[in-house]
Amino acid sequence: MSPKTSEAEVLEIDGREVRISSPNKLVFPEPGITKLELVKYYLAVADGALRGVAGRPMVLKRFVKGIDNEAFFQKRAPEKRPDWIETATLHYASGNSAEEVVVRDAAALAWVVNLGCIDLNPHPVRADDLEHPDELRVDLDPMPGVDWRQIVDVAMIAKDVLSDHGLVGWPKTSGSRGIHIYARIEPLWNYREVRLAAETLAREVERRAPGLATAKWWKEERGESVFVDFNQNAKDRTVASAYSVRALPDARVSTPLTWEEVPDSRPERFTVRSVIDRFADRGDPAEGMDGAVGSLTGLLALAEELGPAEKPPKSPDGSGRRASTMPLVEIARAKTKPEALEGLERWKSRHSDVVKVLEPADVLVDGMRGSSSLWYRIRVNLQHVPENERPMQEALEVDYDPWAGKH
Repeated sequence: MSPKTSEAEVLEIDGREVRISSPNKLVFPEPGITKLELVKYYLAVADGALRGVAGRPMVLKRFVKGIDNEAFFQKRAPEKRPDWIETATLHYASGNSAEEVVVRDAAALAWVVNLGCIDLNPHPVRADDLEHPDELRVDLDPMPGVDWRQIVDVAMIAKDVLSDHGLVGWPKTSGSRGIHIYARIEPLWNYREVRLAAETLAREVERRAPGLATAKWWKEERGESVFVDFNQNAKDRTVASAYSVRALPDARVSTPLTWEEVPDSRPERFTVRSVIDRFADRGDPAEGMDGAVGSLTGLLALAEELGPAEKPPKSPDGSGRRASTMPLVEIARAKTKPEALEGLERWKSRHSDVVKVLEPADVLVDGMRGSSSLWYRIRVNLQHVPENERPMQEALEVDYDPWAGKH
């Protein structure tokens, strides 16, 4: 059981007072990490964490009900905030705008963590130029069945592609199963151009590592490969930044590494407590990032050389939607991941013969962004099931409408 909620504690950080409410609240029950310990972790690694977030508008991903419940995404800065918390107004393609928090220092870092932000999710732009990103983000996202060695191999190839085109890659564990690689760029290109450069990098990595890496956007077409997720460079996307703690039971951390460390590292080794010691002993491997600014000229030239990426076929129903090239059945749409997975287990129990021939990557679990939180969709790719044995699409095991009442 959690300790009783305690009185707030006020921390003085660089001459500013930050009130930490419920400091003894257990955020990570298994290792026994409280809210105050989480705040103190971020203060201990502040020099590194600020390298990833300082001056950038940030989406507040708030776990107000604990790590076992879905976070909600708050773009707009709370109305009640200290006068020293800065904001910047972002405009989205939807026509909406949001005044988002901009963290500048350790006190602001502690303030957002007190709101329930376990990880930090900054945009790739600075508040003084919101239309021109100053970093390219490479997210290596392994499909089920992919081991760490394969992720490392793809990371090394991505490093070479960046280097061959005038960019320096800085790796970090994602804090989950994958690897992130960031490259600082001059803020001369708009979001569309930066995303094109990232997509071109993904296609080149796939070309150099066929079977190991993929740039295929549609999940069911990837197989057991590492997806080089170029869409993390789209205007509305944010990625957990360096030294972000992830909402996993072991409190693991998205940790910057040297390239020499990458092959022998494992994501689960880097947790709140181990990273504090590591940072104190070794500092930040990404310390030189801001001095290694590169150009997108090389990748954009390669984009011209490669030509447009292949487009998926359109659905014959005239809707303009794409037609999947794979035989898919949808199993569940659910508010929470456990509900979705329970639906999958019910479907599996009815189709045990089908389950025997499925590969790990044939079960597609997608976290989908709703209006303010994630919802979950599960589909099954029947490509490995003989055509005459494939089950038909059935009523969904869970049929949640994330847009109910919001249309």
